[in-house]
Amino acid sequence: MELGATTALYPLHRCKTIYLVRHAQGIHNVAGEKDFGAYMSHELFDAQLTPLGWNQVDGLREHVKKSGLAEKIELVITSPLLRTMQTAVGVFGGEKYTDGVNAPPLMVENAGHSGRPAVSSLNCPPFIAVETCREHLGVHPCDKRRSITEYRPLFPAIDFSLIENDGDVLWEPDVRETNEAVALRGMKFMDWLWTREEKEIAIVSHSGFLFHTLSMYSKECHPTIRDEVSKHFANCELRSMVLVDRSMLGSYSSRFNYAGKNPTGLDVPSDIADKKQVDEAQKN
Repeated sequence: MELGATTALYPLHRCKTIYLVRHAQGIHNVAGEKDFGAYMSHELFDAQLTPLGWNQVDGLREHVKKSGLAEKIELVITSPLLRTMQTAVGVFGGEKYTDGVNAPPLMVENAGHSGRPAVSSLNCPPFIAVETCREHLGVHPCDKRRSITEYRPLFPAIDFSLIENDGDVLWEPDVRETNEAVALRGMKFMDWLWTREEKEIAIVSHSGFLFHTLSMYSKECHPTIRDEVSKHFANCELRSMVLVDRSMLGSYSSRFNYAGKNPTGLDVPSDIADKKQVDEAQKN
């Protein structure tokens, strides 16, 4: 049989399943589609979701529930911008928050002028905000975040502890991050995922970040796979992918592998073993 490279094998414990999501439609998407120059508008600072965007969130949430994905995800990572956090809690959060529940909500009522009810943190995975998976940095006010002090009251159950600075020190008004820098940042983010113990992780991020990161990863793929992996995300699109630890970044061992070994004792038929045991006993 002639060997080929059409398939590949890799140890399961060296893999993670990641669910990549682009945020739902934001007010900046609507304005930018009409006039690209609108992205320079300070009125779009830290853009929130549109009513259509919230409908997209509801649609993806229903899919996540019906497909069984909601029960598999162990961690939700979100970019710390308003539109990504709204999308993350709307899709992967608990049911509606009610008074008397002894747990902080993932999102308070009307956060970001959404007109939406509060979202519970019960019966859902933990949420953490991570700067590394933000959109292109700089110039566009829609990509500048608020202070963590402002976000915490809006999203009480999101963990912001990995963000070092309260204010946005990464965004610059006159310098736009290059595509290459975004891709490099994305690869560092993917490497960082191997510091996490969770195996099934949802990541809510942005179009540019996802496109440039996945374009870098897919360079060695077959053209068909490359096109599938690196094409632009639609608003609130979810794609499932397997992340492989080729550089042994993680320190995991398999929970399922079993090193074959013989049981203790004589590896002979039971009738012979019994006779030998009797003989040994008589000698003693």
